[in-house]
Amino acid sequence: MPDKSGSQLSRKFNKAILVNLDLNEGVSVDERLDELCQLATSDKLNVVAVVEGKRLRPDPSMYVGSGKANEIAQKLGDTESDMVIFNHDLTPAQQRNLMSFLKVPVIDRTSLILDIFAQRAKSHEGKLQVELAQLEHLATRLVRGWTHLERQKGGIGLRGPGETQLETDRRLLRKRVKLLKDKLSSLQCQRKVQRRSRQRSNVLSVSIVGYTNAGKSTLFNRLTRADAYAANQLFATLDTTTRKLYIPDCGPVVISDTVGFIRELPHTLIAAFRATLEETIQADILLHVVDAHSANREEQIKEVNKILAEIGADNIPQILIMNKIDLNELSGSGVGFVRNEYGRISRIRLSAKTGEGLEFIRQALSEAVSKRPEPLDENSKDFEKAKPSNATV
Repeated sequence: MPDKSGSQLSRKFNKAILVNLDLNEGVSVDERLDELCQLATSDKLNVVAVVEGKRLRPDPSMYVGSGKANEIAQKLGDTESDMVIFNHDLTPAQQRNLMSFLKVPVIDRTSLILDIFAQRAKSHEGKLQVELAQLEHLATRLVRGWTHLERQKGGIGLRGPGETQLETDRRLLRKRVKLLKDKLSSLQCQRKVQRRSRQRSNVLSVSIVGYTNAGKSTLFNRLTRADAYAANQLFATLDTTTRKLYIPDCGPVVISDTVGFIRELPHTLIAAFRATLEETIQADILLHVVDAHSANREEQIKEVNKILAEIGADNIPQILIMNKIDLNELSGSGVGFVRNEYGRISRIRLSAKTGEGLEFIRQALSEAVSKRPEPLDENSKDFEKAKPSNATV
């Protein structure tokens, strides 16, 4: 079910105008604009013009003032563009007013990200999660954004007595959302069974996390010799991929490649992908991959840690992986690792693309496996002592 607010517009529209306002939010305006350009490119859109401005606060009617709205309309005519993308979230009323004034589809940052996710999801679970996020976003658009749905219409076999089209849409939407949540809950239970099996065998669980386009999938492929999709674009990976990594003298380690994070990731996506992100929540160690070549790497680290805290994974031990050193002047001499005050490897400098420094990840994981406590035998006296009095086995 496509998002009526504009998701999946890239199937029909190609030329886009980007609107980026400076609201004094403490984040570099150029950085925000560059990220929006990358999102649009990842959605296979052709950015033909950019409209920028500065305001103390958004206009309640159209987010931008009347003068800036006229400037956007002028750009649309000059470039023959067929859609406008705002780098902020729009209210249903703002979106409706803008579309009425500009006479072209207008979408916001959240809708753009949802559309990218809709294109990239490949697994059954990933598609269910994307659809759920789209529907939950659409639910907010049904409040006042779609006045044509409020009219009474004939509906054969769908509508109860006196039910308006808007009420029908809400009821059908709630029904579909419940069905999707039930299916995802079932898949989540399957994941729990798999995790219990790994925990019983005391296999170390590792999740690769990081900002989108930091090189997570490239690192995953290098470590596991897998063929997970990797590309120089935002959200190249949506579906969690799990493989076993064999470390000499230590045995197998389960390692998972997860979806990349981004600034202001829509809450509907975080909620919808919670089942997938449980691989992160239940991990023993997180490999936090950072694009060392990016000028904004410190801000990206903060954003990833912020989302990890939101999903309850902020207390899991991390190893910071400073990736893409082959793009820096420190290539070669920059490869290495740093230990923390407890003697554990806490930061590694490497290049997933060339393979330089990968041995330090294996060394760090090998040390982590060797320091893990042995699992208690369920028949031993120690297990009986460690088991809570109300526990069931």
